[in-house]
Amino acid sequence: MTTYYNINPRFYVSVDCIIFGFDKGSLKLLLLKRNFEPAKGSWSLMGGFVQDGESVNDAAKRVLAELTGLENVYMEQVGTFGEVDRDPGERVISVAYYALININEYDRNLVQQHNAHWAEINEIPPLVFDHSQMVNQARIMLQKKASSEPIGFNLLPSMFTLFQLQSLYEAIYGEPFDKRNFRKRVADLNYIEKTDKIDKTGSKRGAALYKFNENAYRKAPKFKL
Repeated sequence: MTTYYNINPRFYVSVDCIIFGFDKGSLKLLLLKRNFEPAKGSWSLMGGFVQDGESVNDAAKRVLAELTGLENVYMEQVGTFGEVDRDPGERVISVAYYALININEYDRNLVQQHNAHWAEINEIPPLVFDHSQMVNQARIMLQKKASSEPIGFNLLPSMFTLFQLQSLYEAIYGEPFDKRNFRKRVADLNYIEKTDKIDKTGSKRGAALYKFNENAYRKAPKFKL
């Protein structure tokens, strides 16, 4: 029986994950060296096809977990990429997501198995298909969102120094911040709390460690750094 559905063409639907991390003052991107065709040997984002009985959001979460071993990660949809010739293998429509992870928490064995590597955001090699476009759009979204919501804390350990916090936002926006003004803004935010812990990895005197109090933020969700 002919229906409205089966008289129309069918396409593959995939997801691609733009995975951001932060390490030693640099914003980084997790990239995969492809070991399959098409474009074998080229750099790409981690992706996969949406499976039967699986939502697009769930497919993105699965792909991220398969690569990093992480679940319950901050993710946001970047957009849909559907140019006719975007994938030389087949007609594939891809939905891209960006994710923010703590670079110290992922499963390194899984990453090695997928032949994935971290690249600094300003030193990204040429990527396959339209993946560079996905990364650029994701970075713009990250910058916009990070200016109004505390999503950047997903890239930091649970306790961090003010130097680490400032370095993170400088890496996100690609420009230096005035130290005095930055710390004044932090002092005005009651959900960035100073702890009694000291980080002595940088000096003998050490630096105070801070934490993000999500409950306090929810009571007064105003953010500006």
